[in-house]
Order: sequence, then C-alpha cells, then structure tokens
Amino acid sequence: MSTIIALETTDVRFPTSKSLDGSDAMNTDPDYSAAYVRIRTDAVDGLTGHGFTFTIGRGNDVQAAAIEALADRLVGRNAEEVLADMGATWRGFVYDSPLRWLGPEKGVMHMAIGAVVNALWDLKAKRAGQPLWQLLAGMSPEEIVSLVDFRYLTDALTPDDALAILKRAQPGRSEREAALLDSGYPAYTTTPGWLGYDDAKLTRLSREAVAAGFTQIKLKVGNDPDEDNRRLRLAREAVGPDIRIAVDANQRWDVGQAIEWINGLAEFDLAWVEEPTSPDDVLGHAAIARGIAPVPVATGEHMSNRVMFKQFLQADALQVMQIDSARVAGINENIAALLLAAKFGVRVCPHAGGVGLCEAVQHLSMFDYVAVSGQLDGRMIEYVDHLHEHFVTPVRIENGNYVTPTAPGAGTEMLPDSIDAYTFRPDGIA
Repeated sequence: MSTIIALETTDVRFPTSKSLDGSDAMNTDPDYSAAYVRIRTDAVDGLTGHGFTFTIGRGNDVQAAAIEALADRLVGRNAEEVLADMGATWRGFVYDSPLRWLGPEKGVMHMAIGAVVNALWDLKAKRAGQPLWQLLAGMSPEEIVSLVDFRYLTDALTPDDALAILKRAQPGRSEREAALLDSGYPAYTTTPGWLGYDDAKLTRLSREAVAAGFTQIKLKVGNDPDEDNRRLRLAREAVGPDIRIAVDANQRWDVGQAIEWINGLAEFDLAWVEEPTSPDDVLGHAAIARGIAPVPVATGEHMSNRVMFKQFLQADALQVMQIDSARVAGINENIAALLLAAKFGVRVCPHAGGVGLCEAVQHLSMFDYVAVSGQLDGRMIEYVDHLHEHFVTPVRIENGNYVTPTAPGAGTEMLPDSIDAYTFRPDGIA
C-alpha cells in the first residue's frame, strides 16, 4: 500500500516565438509552454506520474495555479485506491461543485483536472509496466465503459451503445496490436506550414516532409486570401500532385467569410479545413460544412468537453474529429470522444505538436485503433518537429508513421534538466 505524498507543479515555457514556430493567423508569436505536474507517492518503486496542460506563454502561471488547487483532493489518499477505479477518480475531480462552478466542465479548471488525471494514468501505466495505449487496449469493454461519464451524452451515446462498439472491436485486437508494433500509426505534418516562415523555408520543409514519407502536410491560412493562394501554390509545386494538403485557419473567420475563402482555394483539392470559425459555434460549423462540401471540416482541439463533441456530431458540423490530449479533462473524457466518433462513423485525426502533445495523444489513437474503431480509414496523427528532445520517451517517426511506443507510461514525462532550464521566472527564462 502506498500514499500520494505530493502534487508538484512547474511553469515551463519554451521561447518558440523567437523562431516563429507555431505561428498562425490567430496566434502570431506563441511561446509553447506546459503547466507541468508530478504526482509522487511513498511507494518503494519510486515511480512518479507526470502530466501537463499545454498553453502558449503568458497565463501559464494561471494554469499551474489551477493544478495546485487540486492538491488537497489528492494528497494523502491511498494511491492504489485512486488508481484502481479511474472512473470514480475522474468524477471525484469533475463533480467537485465549487471547482465545477468555475466552468462548469470547461476552461482552466477543467484543463487542470486533465493534467492531473493524465499524470495518474501515467503512474498507473508505469506500475503496470506497459505503455498507456496497451494498458487501455487490454481492458475489457466493461472496464472501458466504467471510465466514461455518460451524463449529458445518453441522447447520443448510452453505456449500452458504448459496450456494443467495444465488443464489436474485440475480434482482431491482437492482430491490430501486432500491426501497430510492426508498422506504427500514420502521421501528417504541420512542420512546413507556420505563417511566420518565409517562402524558402516553406518550400524546403515541404520537400523534406515528402522525403520523410509523409502523405499529407498542413498549412496555416487566414490572414490574406491572395497570400494563402500563393503559399498553397508554392507548397503544391514542392510536394507534387499526390500529397494531400490541409489548411488550418485557427478560428480566424466568420461563417460567410470562411465559406467564401475556402471555396476560393478549391483548385488545391484541400484535405480539410481546420477550425474555420469559433470552436464553440456548432451551427456555424454546420453551415460551413454545407457551404464548402466536399471539403471536410476538421475541428476539436479547442472543444471544451464531451458535450461539445456530441453536439458537433449530432449537427454534422465536423467530418474529421481532432481530439487534444490536454484540452478536456484527461484520458477519460477523450475516451468518451472516441466512442462518440465511433458511434457517428467519423474519423479521428488528433491535434498534436505543442509541448508533448504528440507524445501524449499517440496513445489515444493507438488505443482507438486496437479497441474502439478497429480501423484506420484515413485516420492520422498530427506531427510537428518541435521540442521532442525534452521528453524521456520522445516520439519517433519512420516513413511518415509514428513508431509505436513500448516504454511504460503515457509519454508525458519531461527530462529534469529541461524542466530546470525552462522554468519561468518573473524576470524571464533562466
């Protein structure tokens, strides 16, 4: 038996604004950051759970403070009991009414819960000696269903629906797991596409992406239609006719503007348009989807909770679901999103990049393939070549695929030297 003895937070920020990595039409000079949490126990194995919430600089201290506000809900508790029933643990955080009032179930507090929940999953997987995707995929359908909060979902997805989806995927689990370990999981890359990059860098990185085996790249758009047209033409010339190109507006447009803008780019045969308008505007996204068909609408990285995913799917407002490992309240709520996607027959192509998002979200996609959807059908994970060197088990890409992780844990543990070097102080990064 062991006791949780500490929940430690750190404000970690990387100066990516200096090179304009991550720059887009809405976020022109982000500093990729992590409100980072470590959960320690008094167990003799010395294992710790690591998690984070991704931000883009100023305000990361606010997010870290929200994580700290959860310490009294966890420190002093029996670790085995907490980890044994992660469904009950999740509800214990989310149902805390004074903290829930700050959302409810959205925003800084909800993301803080996600960081802590993900750290607990990291600890659980390490104790099991398995990568998180394999731990989740090895659970029975009943165990997986017990992780999900179906409150507000049952008009679209009931526990019986979820159980049927998971049981339908049971045949072939071991074969799909073997295929993952052999070939990995498909990826696409946004590395060439940041708006702050000049033409030479855009062209060079686009060609490098093709050489590395990627079959899709993504470009940021939304400042000027003529400039977007010119940059897309450069990218198309660089990658050739067979590589798909997606675009991402990062919430830049009104509904009518989005329809006009994307239809003006029709000649480029877009793989999808991402976040064309406010991430909360269900009906706006539905109107855009109708107005730009057959170009798919992709969104989800800023959806605040499972209820928003439900509504977007019910309204046929997205054709590509983009879950994010650090936006909702952790692994449990993302499993709810994956089950909703399976119910509505929508493919999942997660948002990644940032700080550690690639390392974290790959586990969800691989779990989805093995135990939920049972198929790839055009699914892929975003990849951005930034900041992986700061993690204990960084992602690896081979032939345009994520190499399936085999190290125990959730991939969320950052190197101590990196934490120390990039901890934010009031006078800057020291």
